Amino acid sequence: MDQGAHHHHHHMSVSIDTTGGDRFPQWSIQETREFLMIRAELDQTFMETKRNKLLWEVIATKMKEKGYNRSAEQCKCKWKNLVTRYKGCETMEPEALRQQFPFYNELQAIFAARMQRMLWSEAEGGAGGSRKKAGHFSSEDEEENEESDGDKGTGRKKKKIKGHTSTTSGGGSSSGGNINNLREILEDFLKQQMQIEMQWQEAYEAREKERTMKEMEWRKAMQSLENERIMMDRRWREREEQRRMREEARAEKRDALITALLNKLRREENM
Repeated sequence: MDQGAHHHHHHMSVSIDTTGGDRFPQWSIQETREFLMIRAELDQTFMETKRNKLLWEVIATKMKEKGYNRSAEQCKCKWKNLVTRYKGCETMEPEALRQQFPFYNELQAIFAARMQRMLWSEAEGGAGGSRKKAGHFSSEDEEENEESDGDKGTGRKKKKIKGHTSTTSGGGSSSGGNINNLREILEDFLKQQMQIEMQWQEAYEAREKERTMKEMEWRKAMQSLENERIMMDRRWREREEQRRMREEARAEKRDALITALLNKLRREENM
């Protein structure tokens, strides 16, 4: 954002330095440690607000209180350098680290705390899982029972029919009405066949319908899981948005306060 900021440094009215960025007197170990303590305290605020310029001013002011004369810009540059060096340390052995970069632990603590805060806020935002829906899937293992289930209806009917046909065929011994009898038997038989056929058809359709219903239920369950996920996502985003708005409002108040404080400080300095 403001890489070129430290070139036109003389515009800023806070401090009296004439040199740019880090080319001021060397930072001592002690000074850097104090600086990192101040920066660590304000890290949450840094993460929450977009307007960091003021925060670096606050840090410069706090450094002055401790007796170090650093401009906001110098503090910012120092921080950037420290972070770059910290990131460069990732491949190094622990022993070499301590000699090479004495502030490793301080920076690690800052970033660990930052991570922790992110995890916390996510945990608070995204709670309330979707375990209610698991019940839908227990009905999948009913497929096996369906075969025997479908036959129950038709099985009894078949037996009845067999009995029926055997009795009629027994009565057809009189030679006179033989043909008529046979026709009757045949018609009867066909009628029975049709009935059986229809019952089979019905049973098949019922089973098919049940299968389709189950499938639809399952799809619906999947869909509602998906919808729930989308809803949770949306809710989380809305909550994030609200949190951001609250933070920005808070940040604006804070900025106004800081500005007032800085002006007061400047007035006192110039008295």
